[in-house]
Amino acid sequence: MVERTVQAVQGYGSERIRRSGLDAITRQGLALAVVVLLSVSGGVLWVLGYNYDGLSGSAATKIHPATYITLIIFGWRACTFGNPLRYVAHVADQRPSTALLLALTTVILVFVILRQRPNMAGLVDTFMGATFLVLLLSDADDRLMRRLRQVIHAIMTVNALLGLFEFATKHLLFPFRFDGQAFETDLRSSALQGHPLINAAVTACYVLSLISGAKDLTQARRLAMIGLQLAALVAFGGRTAFVLTLLFGGVYALGQSGRALRRGRVSLPAAAMVFLFVSLAPVVLVFLISQGFFDAFASRFVSDGGSANARILMFELFDHFSVSEIIIGPPLDLLESLRRIYGLEWGIENPIIRMTLYQGAFVTLLLTVGFGLFMYEISRQCLRGVWLPMIVWLLIINTAESIASKTTLMTKFCVIILCMYHASTVRPVPPLSVRR
Repeated sequence: MVERTVQAVQGYGSERIRRSGLDAITRQGLALAVVVLLSVSGGVLWVLGYNYDGLSGSAATKIHPATYITLIIFGWRACTFGNPLRYVAHVADQRPSTALLLALTTVILVFVILRQRPNMAGLVDTFMGATFLVLLLSDADDRLMRRLRQVIHAIMTVNALLGLFEFATKHLLFPFRFDGQAFETDLRSSALQGHPLINAAVTACYVLSLISGAKDLTQARRLAMIGLQLAALVAFGGRTAFVLTLLFGGVYALGQSGRALRRGRVSLPAAAMVFLFVSLAPVVLVFLISQGFFDAFASRFVSDGGSANARILMFELFDHFSVSEIIIGPPLDLLESLRRIYGLEWGIENPIIRMTLYQGAFVTLLLTVGFGLFMYEISRQCLRGVWLPMIVWLLIINTAESIASKTTLMTKFCVIILCMYHASTVRPVPPLSVRR
């Protein structure tokens, strides 16, 4: 009995440490990091004199401000925890796969620097920014997660409205720029997320999270926000994101509706709203078609600017390299020349293929394993239904360079699903008393 009591006390102590709560600076810092992450794009940074997307300028500007804020807050939290090493061990114990991905990324970053390979900033922004933020959120309580959800709802609503405004006026407020050069021929909305495809991916994940997550929202608000975000998806012009959202979201909604009907648990207000939406949808759809709302989006299915052909040509690049070169990474000069010859100046539109060509198959294998374990761990920490945005996001990122290049998309996805599918904190059980 004494041994059992000691074990209970130890368990209660570790739970008390884990749920002891974050200090005010950490809470404010995490909220600021999420705001900057979701609302400050490369186009906004260029206006502020911060050349994030380009090649010129200081190397320090190639890291997103949200990543800097996250690293600062992590350092602050480690120092205020008492013992920094103890804090690192604590978060690593809470998120072991996240810690593994961070360790792999650190080793690969050193490897890339020593070999002078590209995408050093990408490893910091794409993988380190995401893993550090996930580690920080491992101690987040219900109050902080509720606040972050409110931040996400507010920013995504503004993002959708801004995207529709740009779509209607054909004037982009913060267009995607490369060293200050905007792509004038691309009139797809950029809104707060910057690149149209980033907008489409983030919006798709958010819509699907509204469908199967965000349980604290009322049905009326949920349906209104879903409708607004779907309209914004058309403005952003992401074909894959739009089709996958309608396909998976529609199937999930039908399945949930059928399950509710079988159980006899149907909310009358919700049913009335659904019938109203179904009856008005054809009228609204016909009106939007007559006004040309879908014309620009539909043209993307007819002419994609060679995007589909590029996904075929990228495999032919491997024919020019030996097996050893593919394992450790082909010569960069030859690779860049072949890209121009094959017309792949806009990028290699698959993260695994791109990373294999630029970093080598061995590095790609390590990051792929770490990334897979990382995604699995995040899904295990979330409520049921997280598989819906998770599957769609994994499909979307495989249609572009995405996480193989410098992007904050991975961090945005992690923040959205961790907040929208946050499991409520379970209060610790007090230690057992010793019976005399």
